[in-house]
Amino acid sequence: MYPTVADVLALPVVRHGRPRVVAGAEGLDKRVRWVHVAEVADIGHLLKGGELVLTTGIALPDDPAALAKYVDGLAEAGVVGLVVELVRHWSGGLPPSLIAAADRTGLPLITLSRETQYVAVTETVHGLIVDAQVAELRAAEQVHQVFTELTVAGAEPADVLREVARLTERPAVLETLSHDVLAYDAAGADPGELLSGWLPRSRAVHVGERTGYAPEAGWLVTIVGARGHDWGRLVIVSDEPPPHRHVVVAERAASALAVHRLVAKDSDSLERQAHRAVLTELLAAPVPSAELLARASALGVPLPGRQLVGVALRPRLTATRQPSQSAAVVLRELAEAMSLAARRARVSALVAVVDELSVRVLLSLSPKANADAVLDRLAGEVRTPRVVGAGTTVHSPAHARRSLVEAAQVAAAALHSDVDRSVHRLEDVRLRGLLHLLADDERVQAFAARELGPLLSRDAASGTRLVQALRHYCEQGGNKSAAAAAAHTSRTAYYQQLARIEQVLGVPLEDPESMLSLYVALLAHDLRQ
Repeated sequence: MYPTVADVLALPVVRHGRPRVVAGAEGLDKRVRWVHVAEVADIGHLLKGGELVLTTGIALPDDPAALAKYVDGLAEAGVVGLVVELVRHWSGGLPPSLIAAADRTGLPLITLSRETQYVAVTETVHGLIVDAQVAELRAAEQVHQVFTELTVAGAEPADVLREVARLTERPAVLETLSHDVLAYDAAGADPGELLSGWLPRSRAVHVGERTGYAPEAGWLVTIVGARGHDWGRLVIVSDEPPPHRHVVVAERAASALAVHRLVAKDSDSLERQAHRAVLTELLAAPVPSAELLARASALGVPLPGRQLVGVALRPRLTATRQPSQSAAVVLRELAEAMSLAARRARVSALVAVVDELSVRVLLSLSPKANADAVLDRLAGEVRTPRVVGAGTTVHSPAHARRSLVEAAQVAAAALHSDVDRSVHRLEDVRLRGLLHLLADDERVQAFAARELGPLLSRDAASGTRLVQALRHYCEQGGNKSAAAAAAHTSRTAYYQQLARIEQVLGVPLEDPESMLSLYVALLAHDLRQ
């Protein structure tokens, strides 16, 4: 960092001259890029900005208008301060017109009441400036090394943002071009405060170039993308104009993020990763934190004051699927299809693959929306063979977890059902849904083994299909003729199978309780397959 005007005034070589600020004190925090000794009035057009001008005033005019023009020229050139030695020309004090012009333009005006070696001042300040430039170069070299190592290691976005926050000591946020937050590092600040109202704040910030500073927002923004395809923005929150080193950090971090996306094209998108992180925490936390709610809102999915519906999608793997398409690939495709359907319908939704079996979705709907109609529309948009389960519609983020869990249970139960519905709900899965909830209970497993054990052993030993015959009988409600037709077997042969089942199990099939027990055991057995 270059020294400020105040830093220069604090140097011993300057303090020797007894400096006194007589105007423009509010500009003492301006950075001094160079120190220039000038004894001519027409100097403004020769300067580049950032200079601290030193003069004895010996060649300056006494005319008030000329002095005002002199100060205006310095201010227009971007001079950060004017130091006047009160020894040779104005030993009694500066002309009021000079002071007034400095106050008017905000130019810091400093007097030295004792003779001062200006050459010593320039040498000292220039030494500080050169040291700052060397430090800046070394810091930039370190930044390049850090992000090169991260790129080579294939670091995740969270790792990249962690380094950005460490190197700048400022919060960093990665967002899409639609201003949804994909990842962030609060650098020790309150995440809820950082993300609060993110969407409207971000939409208002435009820098007009790939990397730029928006002073009204206090954001350093750089575009993230590669090969002509821009997909995001990296924001570093900075209340004051950032030093060049921070610009280097932003641009190198953006490059690392762009490379990561190119390399990780076969994995979940950054948007899906961000959604998965929020959904995972919603499922894990009994009560969502304020930070979690702010993160969801920053992703464009507000949760408070909305209708919330948990949804789970389970793929139906068919023979048309290529062997190379793993379950993970199928789930990613299903997640992207659901996300696209939600965007087309303009429905706020968190969509992600959160386990190895299903895609989880949390719909955030307005209080007046028809949740069932929205669900049916979204399910119809997803053409991939799938089962869709929906949980109860809730009206508080604290109950979102329950709806998500219910949806997963409904989808898992519906996967084993022959009923074809666009969306399965709790009331649709009934007994099968209850058994699915209890499928891992050892008592249920023991019950199924007791009821069907002898029959399973007979089929295994003799190659019979008695269990399948029993299933047809139960599914047809005990109607033997209908069961025989469903089994594609003559009634005589089928009746013989039923008699053999009664003999093996030692129970009468026509007894309602026997048939109910066996059907429950069959359903529980099927859920374990």
